Amino acid sequence: MRDFSQLLDALVYTRSRSAKLKLIGDYLRRTPDPDRGYALAALTGELNLPAVKAAAIRAIVEERVDPTLFNMSWDYVGDLAETAALLWPKSEAQPADLDDGTLRIANVVERLAGMGRAEAPGALAAMLDHLDASGRFALLKLATGELRIGISARLAKVALAQAFDLDVDAVEEVWHGIGAPYLPLFDWAEGRSAQPTVDDVPVFRPFMLAHPLEDLRVSMDEFAAEWKWDGIRVQVVRAGGESRLYSRAGDDISRSFPDVAEAFRTEGVLDGEMLVRGEFQGGQAGSFNALQQRLGRKTVSARMLADFPAFVRLYDILIEGKEDLRGLPWIERRRRLEGFATALDPQRFDVSPLIEARDFDALERIRAGTRDAAIEGVMLKRRDSLYVPGRRTGLWYKWKRDPLVADCVLMYAARGSGKRSSYYSDYTFGCWNAEGELLPVGKAYFGFTDEELMWLDRFVRSHTVQRFGPVREVEKSLVLEVAFDSIHVSKRHKSGLAMRFPRISRIRRDKPAHEADTIEALQRLAT
Repeated sequence: MRDFSQLLDALVYTRSRSAKLKLIGDYLRRTPDPDRGYALAALTGELNLPAVKAAAIRAIVEERVDPTLFNMSWDYVGDLAETAALLWPKSEAQPADLDDGTLRIANVVERLAGMGRAEAPGALAAMLDHLDASGRFALLKLATGELRIGISARLAKVALAQAFDLDVDAVEEVWHGIGAPYLPLFDWAEGRSAQPTVDDVPVFRPFMLAHPLEDLRVSMDEFAAEWKWDGIRVQVVRAGGESRLYSRAGDDISRSFPDVAEAFRTEGVLDGEMLVRGEFQGGQAGSFNALQQRLGRKTVSARMLADFPAFVRLYDILIEGKEDLRGLPWIERRRRLEGFATALDPQRFDVSPLIEARDFDALERIRAGTRDAAIEGVMLKRRDSLYVPGRRTGLWYKWKRDPLVADCVLMYAARGSGKRSSYYSDYTFGCWNAEGELLPVGKAYFGFTDEELMWLDRFVRSHTVQRFGPVREVEKSLVLEVAFDSIHVSKRHKSGLAMRFPRISRIRRDKPAHEADTIEALQRLAT
């Protein structure tokens, strides 16, 4: 556990991506099996110990520490594991049944995984008694599976690939077919066996991605255009009689969309956009706000399935049956996709239509005139492009709609997480209704520089008028220019509106709050 805790400490205080890759790679090379496999599962978000949850950790801490002190400290620090690790009192008597071997990562994970919710908290408390603050932090992060130390699953996989001279896309293709502690993966990495095979397993394949178009103009003879739909990119996979859905990051999201997974019964791998039927769209694709009702849910009620029916708008086909089509040009894959889709349930799958434009100027006019709730922009795909992982120059381009902008008034602020846990960096802002009341229209936590964050944090602290737990209400005097991709009608919000991808584009210290935008003005922009 000591080595893992040192790794986490180093990662928290390291900003350089290359330095983080080296730290993780060095750890994986020097750490034995199965410890490194469980550590890798923690870093990639694949470790799950159901018996250890935040509420259980809070309960065992409050048995040892004054609850008021704990809650005040948690509010200030902003991270449960860090707060508990720092406040946990040193035990005078070390538990007789615990030693450094017992506290190896593999032993900790396997012991807690075999316990129920009644006994796991006591075992966790005994382990905490045996560790210093750094070790306690590592143990709690490991146990909850919520690292939040600036490491993405993709970064950890890249570190593994670089450390053992593997192709990261080859790692991705076998990842979901193995599982922690990844012994076959490390056997392959260290040359003891061949690359693991995942035949008849519905595994994830890395997506092909696009570069922003920016100021480039392309020939419509060489490129095809289609709409960029405003949902989430998904991969639909069926193999060995099982269907799964994966997000762009490679996360299995099948449980959030069982209606789609169950409808896919033809072996193959498809690339598309997850959408839901819109309430105001005549059964067509709804806004991202509608899709959000289903995202991240581990179980979906019958009511949710009925109110927000999901479907996939298909972009591409990677595998048909057992035939890998990624080496074919896009125009041939498109023909194969259209044929494949004829056998699919039309309520759950359709093919994204192409945009007919004789030249780039015509496409530009079509794009400029579209504000459909479900359209985020335009995709341009080279007609002879193969399906290759990652972003390859000159093959695919994304041409997003120009963002909308509104002047809003800062209303509430909350502390961020991780490195921002000591700063008020999450902002709720609003606009004026006809009665002169300020109503929230969105939340944002990025778009500003580090210097602007410092200034905003000072503003929040010095202009607080009321506190609601970790949230501060501020004096309604600061105008923020907010950029957003689109805005939609929403029954869930008091203002009746919901922004898509809001971000702070400018701090308008020059503008009086009463001159900020109105709800009525935003309603005219709503799609």
